[in-house]
Amino acid sequence: MRRVSAAQAASLVRDGDTLLIGGSGGGHAVPDALLAALGQRFRDEGLPRGITALHPVGVGDGGSRGLGHLAQKGLLRRNIAGSFVNSPPVGRMALNDEIEAWSLPQGALSQLMREMAAGRMGLFTKTGLHTFVDPRLQGGRQSASATEDLVTLEVVRGEEMLFYKPYHIDIAFLRGTTADEDGNVSMEQEAVTLEMLSEAQATKRCGGIVVVQVKRMAARGTLHPKMVKIPGILVDLVVVEPAQEQTFLVPYSTAYSGELRIPLDDIPVLKQDSRKVVARRGALELFPRAICNLGSGIFTGIANVAAEEGCLDAICLTNEQGNVGGAPASGGDAGAAMNPDAQLDQPYQFDFYDGGGLDLAFLSFAEFDAAGNVNVSRFGDKLIGPGGFINISQNAKRVVFGGTLTAGGKPKAVAQVEQITFSGAYARARGQPVLYVTECAVFRLGDAGPELVEIAPGLAVEDIAGRMGFRPSVATDLRAMDARLFAAGRMGLKAEIAAKPGKQVNPRLAAL
Repeated sequence: MRRVSAAQAASLVRDGDTLLIGGSGGGHAVPDALLAALGQRFRDEGLPRGITALHPVGVGDGGSRGLGHLAQKGLLRRNIAGSFVNSPPVGRMALNDEIEAWSLPQGALSQLMREMAAGRMGLFTKTGLHTFVDPRLQGGRQSASATEDLVTLEVVRGEEMLFYKPYHIDIAFLRGTTADEDGNVSMEQEAVTLEMLSEAQATKRCGGIVVVQVKRMAARGTLHPKMVKIPGILVDLVVVEPAQEQTFLVPYSTAYSGELRIPLDDIPVLKQDSRKVVARRGALELFPRAICNLGSGIFTGIANVAAEEGCLDAICLTNEQGNVGGAPASGGDAGAAMNPDAQLDQPYQFDFYDGGGLDLAFLSFAEFDAAGNVNVSRFGDKLIGPGGFINISQNAKRVVFGGTLTAGGKPKAVAQVEQITFSGAYARARGQPVLYVTECAVFRLGDAGPELVEIAPGLAVEDIAGRMGFRPSVATDLRAMDARLFAAGRMGLKAEIAAKPGKQVNPRLAAL
């Protein structure tokens, strides 16, 4: 292992290389110094040209950091990612067809890293069937020049599966907290661990170069072996960045790393507005010991609501980046969690999700339509990508979508979504219960599409239908939304959850 500068590491990237980038969202374990150096090299030298950026999770601050450093015409030729939401400049390049762009499920890409590390042919999974990732629809393509089939439809033992092809990696930019003199890397101050190990293994199997950005160095033999996430046998170069931040918003939070737990009173209370109404209504679906995912949008507020109501310990909130328990963070720090009980590598979290481990999934919608389809990945002039949405929504036992009914005066309930990130018909065929929660109405997925089941006090059906791009069916048991959702102060949610029946217990355990 050699220690080099970020500029020296960036000089190793050649024209046409495939660059694998570790990290997640708003700076979580993102090797930003390396990406900045690569972007600066292109500005200075015009090199390298035509590279492929591959990253399972979106990486950026919504502006120029993270992948935003590479948003330069000629530097990028193609981008394959779980999400573009954190790097709008690259998203705009895709929309303008200046690069070849695909957005594929975050979980599938995460798990694919393990398949590549092992030299297997690729990833077979049902994740993505009947969504825009399905090659019968768009194959995950997000620009006109993206013509290659990165996902194919296969039949395995009589069942339809999607096959995600592997990639050849030339160089990987990864991140940790501490490296010792042998290149062993720990991640003790990171908010997430993701698939850093698998990415390093996959890169080495391809004969590529592994570069790891860290905050500090340690003497040989001083890192506890159980703390090492990337062994030195997989690391070629280390770049030390003493100013490395935990996220783009937070220099370091002990609550994110698991070093210390903060009091629940320190978790912010949401202001009383439409977003809190939606989060509160979602929270009414909770039950004792429910294992949940909160996604990265409006329903991250459920963590704040549960903390305010004193019932955070009655349930288990998770996020796809690997945090189990605690309170998933919101806003630009989404992906981290305060007071987690455990932090898993991301591929294992998705294994649990894909296996049906989630009792409840709380996910945002950008729009939903008359068929019950949901779109979060592309709308208007915004390229977002699915992130972990497809893995989570397709495999949870019950899914609750949340959002405001309108945005900027325009309906978010439309006749037909622009892109299918969740298929209502596929959910209905599998008997999956689905709710659509807004600040003024609640719908459930019925036989013909979304069916109005709850309405805000003081509103009539016509008030709701007039804000929609289609006329929903109305349930015979239509009722008013709980008045507590709209009132200041606590709702008494702790007692309400405690009074509900909990998860079914294995009969063998119940007999003890």
